[in-house]
Amino acid sequence: MFPPSGNRTRLNRIPTSPVMPHSAFKFLLLFSAFSATLSSAAVLKARAAPDNTVSVTSTTNYCMIMPRTAHTNIGDSEQTGGMQSYCSASAHSSPSQGTLPGNFWSNVAFESGNGMNGKRYAQLTGCINPGSLDRLNAGDGGGQYDSSGGAGGSGNPQGSACAGYNHYVELVEPGSNRACIRCCDDPADCPTNKDTQGCPAVISGNYFNCG
Repeated sequence: MFPPSGNRTRLNRIPTSPVMPHSAFKFLLLFSAFSATLSSAAVLKARAAPDNTVSVTSTTNYCMIMPRTAHTNIGDSEQTGGMQSYCSASAHSSPSQGTLPGNFWSNVAFESGNGMNGKRYAQLTGCINPGSLDRLNAGDGGGQYDSSGGAGGSGNPQGSACAGYNHYVELVEPGSNRACIRCCDDPADCPTNKDTQGCPAVISGNYFNCG
């Protein structure tokens, strides 16, 4: 028999954690995503200063790394502060960038597609007029700039990047009247270990028999 109602023992309830309202949970998710976006943006902003960024979208819209000081060999420019982005007139976006003359290329080809592992790339290859840009020396054998080579793989210039892509590699060879640049998502499409072999070995493309 149950004891009289007045004498029944009251069961103790086990306390439970309060359930977070759906709206609060959704807010926390949105806040976390927003914070992550801000952190990523800060990293990208630090890595993509205008004078340290290249781009390749067409034969008339592009930025390349060049020596910062006039009449400097490419190899001699490869030091901190010795390099700077130079852009075509349509790609120029900051006073910190130099401007490439309209006749910098004498023959140039643009190409984009998917590389050896199916990831995107875009490139320019062709012949240049070294005398059109006072940064260059006409007889210079040239050298390489990139985003993933250099000391510790931090790039040359350090921290340089290609807008819209993960990597880039660029060679400027004034003595051969030749240059090339490729932006890519897969580092395999932008090799940095062939810098002494010249443009055709690093970036296959049309060089118009200029070098």
